[in-house]
Amino acid sequence: MPLDPTARVLIDAMEKSFPPLDPTISGTEMRARVEAAMATMPHGAAPEPVGEVIDRTVPGPAGEIPVRIYRPAGEPVATIAFFHGGGFVLCDLDSHDGICRALCKAASAVIVAVHYRRAPEARYPAAAEDCYAVTQWASGNLGAGLPLAVFGDSAGGNLAAAVALMARDRGTPSLAAQILVYPMLDSRGDTASHRETGDDYYLRHEEVMYYWGQYVGDPTQLTEPYASPTFADLAGLPPALIATAEFDPLRDEGEAYADALTAAGVRAVKHRYEGMFHSFLTFLGVLPAATELRDEIAAFLHAG
Repeated sequence: MPLDPTARVLIDAMEKSFPPLDPTISGTEMRARVEAAMATMPHGAAPEPVGEVIDRTVPGPAGEIPVRIYRPAGEPVATIAFFHGGGFVLCDLDSHDGICRALCKAASAVIVAVHYRRAPEARYPAAAEDCYAVTQWASGNLGAGLPLAVFGDSAGGNLAAAVALMARDRGTPSLAAQILVYPMLDSRGDTASHRETGDDYYLRHEEVMYYWGQYVGDPTQLTEPYASPTFADLAGLPPALIATAEFDPLRDEGEAYADALTAAGVRAVKHRYEGMFHSFLTFLGVLPAATELRDEIAAFLHAG
């Protein structure tokens, strides 16, 4: 189907506001430029009220890791470790605050959002190890007895998949689900969706490959399973919900991962959101599809 008309307006606005990737500047400068552009974008309704929001740190492999914990107003039914997108380089706890609040309320879940070390200052496997450390911490310190899930969007979807692999390989913690939203999973970037989405849909193939280069400094590591989960043995992983967007270079690798999980005997639900583009979940209150995906995630968690 054609691109959703509201999505077209949002993409055009981002194309005008967001700076082009510039490999000659530092990660810090790139983040500052993107944060300034994000402040000009429409964000829909006011952030969802939740029962409690706490900023703190938890121990990590290279020092304390900043996290933000969201608790629902009522009794929680699940705990979620959340890893934000941004190509391993951009975004933070504030950029994805609206998503975490909305899901905390809709799913009645305790959410711990992770401010992992970002590239290029900290390259693979730093972000994955930080996310694993917080997930392990959450299993013993948040929502005791509740099912524990990992959830991430874009590069965060990569990290969620990597943490699921780490938890299986290391024997802990026990995960009930992995939720991967337009995940970045295959370092080759050679699928049809990488070739077909072109320059008109916000995220470009060249940008995806730039982010891979920023995250994985050693090219020989690009096919390691914790870097590029497409190359992993997928048997024994927790059930997965994988949401993709029709007009997204990452569409095909997400859907192929869902198929590979199914082939490995893992329950996997895949849902392509027609007419949508990469990052559409960010626009809760603007795009009906974002609300639909929020509700699908909540329902998937509740179904167990």
